Amino acid sequence: MEKDNANPTILDTSQLPTRQRKKGRRVQGCAESKISGITRKPQCLSEPFYRSLWSDDNESDDEFAAEPIDEQEVYDLISTISDPEHPLSLGQLAVVNLPDIHITPSPSVTADPNTLTRVLVQITPTITHCSLATVIGLGIRVRLEQALPPNYRVDVVIKEGTHSQDDQVNKQLADKERVAAALENDTLKGVLDKMLETCL
Repeated sequence: MEKDNANPTILDTSQLPTRQRKKGRRVQGCAESKISGITRKPQCLSEPFYRSLWSDDNESDDEFAAEPIDEQEVYDLISTISDPEHPLSLGQLAVVNLPDIHITPSPSVTADPNTLTRVLVQITPTITHCSLATVIGLGIRVRLEQALPPNYRVDVVIKEGTHSQDDQVNKQLADKERVAAALENDTLKGVLDKMLETCL
């Protein structure tokens, strides 16, 4: 198979956006406070009779707290999809970019889980005449529909001005009947399965 773009621009994986965990350091001055960091306050002790040496203020449940699905998480879901033409990910080829992912309404922890949430992903083909842009868009749509909760609606579009036939490709990607028919095609399903093998 001849490649549309035999020499694409490739980003190093260290250049890709990533979620960095905030690691808080506790400053503890004495031996008692070091011990209090690893032991819990006994239930029998109450505040009026006991100093705040055993205070739980420093403890954090952030690691287990519910977080809303944000643009970074969507990017993490789709950036590892393999390109159908190259042995590289869509993130490495800059087909998907963090600034081109939009979630409305904006994610928040207090949001109603029954509210419809729209995820818009704008993709940038590596060349303006990419013949696999529709397949790539379909792969992104399938990945997100499988991974996101049912109240999320996924729209995948070609970023304006990055493809010579962006209107036609966008119509195909937005047509639910065409998407459903495409997913019943065994050959296309095989290509999508191969693209999604690299997803975590």
